[in-house]
Amino acid sequence: MKLVPLGDRVVLKQLEAEETTKSGIVLPGQAQEKPQQAEVLAVGPGGMVDGKEVKMEVAVGDKVIYSKYAGTEVKLDGEEYIIVRQSDILAVVK
Repeated sequence: MKLVPLGDRVVLKQLEAEETTKSGIVLPGQAQEKPQQAEVLAVGPGGMVDGKEVKMEVAVGDKVIYSKYAGTEVKLDGEEYIIVRQSDILAVVK
């Protein structure tokens, strides 16, 4: 099955949480904070959204940082994805 976003929506796959701190302390699963970094898997066509022209500025394969409480989490074929609006993406990591 394949997710195809509509409008200005973007499908993200969240990157793995850090298991150790920079100083080498191993974090248990409950102490790990969900990362706000993700990889773009699919991008909607953009177009007219709420009466405004939206040009998609992210592409498949980009690594991005998104708002902490943004989007809708979806589980499909055992994988977890996040669907967000392009405006919820804060930055592209180069």
